[in-house]
Amino acid sequence: MHHFFKIIFVLLAFSISSKNNFNVEKPNFIIYLSDDQDFLDYNIYGNQNVQSDGVNRLAREGLVFTNFHTGQAICAPSRSQLYTGLYPLKNGSYANHTNVKSNTLTIVQHLKKIGYEVGLAGKDHVGPMQTFNFDFHIKKIENKNLDLVRIKKYLKNIDNPFCLILASDYPHGPHPSISSYKMSDIIKHPYDFRVNPKKTGYYEFIKNDDIQLTSILKIIDDSKLAKNSVFIYMADHGYSGKFTLYQKGIKVPFIMRWPNKIDAGSKNNSLLTMVDVLPTILDIAGGDYNNFDGKSFLPIIENGEDEVNKYIYGVATRQNIQSTFVFPSRMVSDGKFKLIRNYNSIEVYDKNLTENENINHFIEIGAKKFSNIPYEELYDLQIDPYEKNNLARNKKYNDIKDILSKELDNWMIDQKDFIKIGKMPLLKPTHNKYALDQNSDWKIVDNDFIGKLSQKDYMDTHY
Repeated sequence: MHHFFKIIFVLLAFSISSKNNFNVEKPNFIIYLSDDQDFLDYNIYGNQNVQSDGVNRLAREGLVFTNFHTGQAICAPSRSQLYTGLYPLKNGSYANHTNVKSNTLTIVQHLKKIGYEVGLAGKDHVGPMQTFNFDFHIKKIENKNLDLVRIKKYLKNIDNPFCLILASDYPHGPHPSISSYKMSDIIKHPYDFRVNPKKTGYYEFIKNDDIQLTSILKIIDDSKLAKNSVFIYMADHGYSGKFTLYQKGIKVPFIMRWPNKIDAGSKNNSLLTMVDVLPTILDIAGGDYNNFDGKSFLPIIENGEDEVNKYIYGVATRQNIQSTFVFPSRMVSDGKFKLIRNYNSIEVYDKNLTENENINHFIEIGAKKFSNIPYEELYDLQIDPYEKNNLARNKKYNDIKDILSKELDNWMIDQKDFIKIGKMPLLKPTHNKYALDQNSDWKIVDNDFIGKLSQKDYMDTHY
């Protein structure tokens, strides 16, 4: 009888040990995503005038990445990259307010497959919802805030390995007119022509977001989850460079905390991008991380490897936003040099014209709206990080430009890109206010062209 109880005790101990090992092998993932905040507007990246207490704490306790990017500087496409590990053209969300293709696998399916519960708190801004079938969605409460009460309750009671995405609505506008900040507090960035008076409200929302992040970190501490959780902080894209492929739009803050796995207070300058996040999470969790555009950067964390990506890429469109224009762009960067192509620049737009005068009208408007932006832009990011000196026409850099150009061509083929000179599709609007030929609060259309575009004038899409 004594021997029987001894066996039961050993089996019970093994069961408890196995459960604990399971949790160690499969850490939790908590992703905090800020909305529309410039890379430079953090204490750790150079702006001492904004509040960054929560971010500073994560930086002290984790790894700060200094060369992280998104492949598209706009809300839905950036989030869709994060959740799919695929660039915008491949996942389908290549314009704002557009869904991914319905057969696209997301972070939800990938992590559920290996035993995780996957939830979202806060802003969604992705679709279709049957594809993003989160186990739960804790919606925002009034005044843009995350529901900290429900988040705390969830974290206190969860037993399974989980991934919780905390999608903040801060510091996205509209920004408040009343702020605790003054104009004298606003830092003029190297790419700014002037100080925007509205930035006092933007700073106020940065403060609100940091207070919220600090509260989340306390909840995690109180729930005893910090030790076995990978905490990721990032913003979806920059505020000043939204809609563009300039660094002020696509370069994003990124911090990763993983106690006893990541050296506290460390930094890394490896060339990384948003599509690398999901493969890295799956690599850590023990899932399949190979069938993505992105690559796992776990080797950087484990072995200090410097190079995961030889190149990163980007997409931009000015369609399906408030002041909508036909001006698509593509980008490739090796971290040292960056090439941007603007496919409807004033230099080339005449090659995009068709036999349809209605379509031609909007193609011409787009080209003339950005008439100061050339077809090609080449920047030396090491000596010109704020992209003030376009080297595209400097023959000294022809070899570099040719290498990047061929790489961009190959990537566009792989992505099944629909853009080229002479083929300038109009993207179907998701709402009447984003239609090229309709007046809205943000644009006035020439009377002769109001309502002149038909469904067949827009490119066939999945949405």
